[in-house]
Amino acid sequence: MESVQRFITIARDVLNTPLVKTGSTQLTLWSILYLIVLFFILLFVAKKVRFWLANRILVRSNLDPGVRESVGSIARYLIIVIGFFVILQTAGIDLTALSILAGAVGIGVGFGLQNIANNFISGLIILFERPIKAGDRIEVGKVEGEVISIGARATTVVTNDNISVIVPNSSFISQDVVNWSYTDRKVRFKIGLSVAYGSDPRLVERLLLEVAGENPDVLGEPEPGVRFLEFGDNGLHFELRAWSTSLLHKKGKLISDLNFGIHEKFAAHGIEFPFPQRDIHVRTLPPDWRG
Repeated sequence: MESVQRFITIARDVLNTPLVKTGSTQLTLWSILYLIVLFFILLFVAKKVRFWLANRILVRSNLDPGVRESVGSIARYLIIVIGFFVILQTAGIDLTALSILAGAVGIGVGFGLQNIANNFISGLIILFERPIKAGDRIEVGKVEGEVISIGARATTVVTNDNISVIVPNSSFISQDVVNWSYTDRKVRFKIGLSVAYGSDPRLVERLLLEVAGENPDVLGEPEPGVRFLEFGDNGLHFELRAWSTSLLHKKGKLISDLNFGIHEKFAAHGIEFPFPQRDIHVRTLPPDWRG
C-alpha cells in the first residue's frame, strides 16, 4: 500500500513540475496533457455538431444541401475558435502572455504561411458568398466535376472518371469558374452538324426535333430548337439546341445519345453527311512548254 502511495506521489510531482514559465503562467506536463485531451474532444464535438446541424436539423428546412454544408462548416469553425480560447482559460494560461507568440505566428503567416492563409480566407469567402456549393457541377482551370466538400484549405471535386481532385480554395477566387448549376439546373446543350447540299432543310429540322423529343433526358420546356447556321464550303450547317437537367454531370452521354439518334434518323431518310470536296482544274499545257 505504501508503495502505491509513493508511486502516486512521485507521479503527481512529475506531472506538476513546471516545464515552461511565461510571466505568471506555468506550463506543467499535466496542463499540456490536459490541453491535448480537451483539444481532441473539441475537434470531435465540432465535427459532430457540423454533422448534426447539416444532416439532422437543417435537413428539415427547405435549404439545399450546399447551404446546409456551408452553415455546418461555419458553425464548426466558430466552435473550434471559441472552444480553443475557453480551453486555454480553463487551463490557467494567461492569454496576455501569448502576445509575443502571437506576433511571431503573425510574421510566420505573413511570410512562410501566406499560401495557407490565402486558401483559408478564400474558403471563408466561398462559404459566405457561395459561388460554389456541394453538389454543383463546376469547371475551374482544367478541372471539371462535381463539388463534394468545401474544406478550410481546399475543395474536393470528383470528375466523371471518379477521380477526386483537391483544388485550393484560392483557385475559385482568382480564376474564372464555370458553375453549371449556380442559378438553375437547366442547361442548354448545342450539337452542331452538317448535311450534304441537296438535302431538304425543313426535313432536317423536323428530324432533329424528333430526335430531341424522343430522348428522355431532353426537356420539353423550354422546347428544343434547330438553327440553320450557314451555307458551308462542303454542306449546310445546322445546330440542335436542347435543354436538360438530368445529365449535367454526364453531358458527354447526352451529346452521344443525340448523335446516335441523329445518325439513325438521317440514314433512314436518306440524308447524307458531307465530306470535304475540292475541285481540281487541269489545264492543257502548250506544246512548246518545257518543265
